[in-house]
Amino acid sequence: MRVGILGAGTIAAVMAKTIHKMNENGDNSVCLYAIASRKLESAERFAKEHQVPKAYGSYQQMLEDEDVDLVYVAAPHSHHYQYTKLSVEHGKHVLCEKAFTVNARQAQEVLCLAEQKGVLVTEGIWTRYQPMRSMIKELLDSGVIGQPKMLTANLCYNIADVERIARPELAGGALLDVGVYALNFAEMMFGRADSVSGSCLKNEYGVDIADSITLTWNDGKMAALTAAATVVSDRMGVISGTDGYIIVENINNPQQIRVYDRNHQLTQQIERPAQLTGFEYEVAQAVSCIEQGLLECPSMPHAETIHMMELMDHLRAQMAVRYPFE
Repeated sequence: MRVGILGAGTIAAVMAKTIHKMNENGDNSVCLYAIASRKLESAERFAKEHQVPKAYGSYQQMLEDEDVDLVYVAAPHSHHYQYTKLSVEHGKHVLCEKAFTVNARQAQEVLCLAEQKGVLVTEGIWTRYQPMRSMIKELLDSGVIGQPKMLTANLCYNIADVERIARPELAGGALLDVGVYALNFAEMMFGRADSVSGSCLKNEYGVDIADSITLTWNDGKMAALTAAATVVSDRMGVISGTDGYIIVENINNPQQIRVYDRNHQLTQQIERPAQLTGFEYEVAQAVSCIEQGLLECPSMPHAETIHMMELMDHLRAQMAVRYPFE
């Protein structure tokens, strides 16, 4: 499966490293084939640094290359809709970095088109594909902490001055960049929430820069989430039950699980399985699904991608955050 990376930024470099490491580990189901940037010199520089055979100075040119099988969309999320749609129109399978689009309407349109074209499109939110997801869920289902009823999670980085975070024309703000991880963490553990409410602080351009979100479930569960682009946080997730609690270190790429009983005594400690970069799981699943003729990945079905965008649309409506191109 020949991969073309659309966009030559930091996240694209991580994907290039991931595919090379997969090959070094003996996985030859995928290979890095092309890189496209809006400037040829940027693509050529990336190609030289990351050993990419083909470099293109426009996205259109790369998509016209019939040898590209799978496109990894690594552009800012303000442009995910445009470039994922363009890739699908060229008959390419797509792994699109989170947030999948800016809103649910865009997500629905792209996924509907993908089904019509018969190509796989999936959202690359890596925590959905990583093995730690099922490991945490299995612990909850085992009853080791009794009935899980409360969840707290936070994800904050000091990135408020980064242009793609600060500017509304780039679909900036904390929610689509880091809040999406907290929301996914909560719903991976507790399922779809029955209600959501949120508030935020805004920057001078009117996008949310710090978010407080509450989710509730009709069966008595609650989640309290925080996400911000102004501070550095511990990134912890805590799931509390009637007989104990589970602490997940770093909800953005879980590294360790600690289980405590009702007396706050540590009863289990589980380390993260060895990983290449953490991105290999989404790549491997996308390739496997394409080989099977599937149009979506089980770890992040289309319905969940649309639901997550709807959830963030609802939160942005409450926060009165709207992008100029919407």
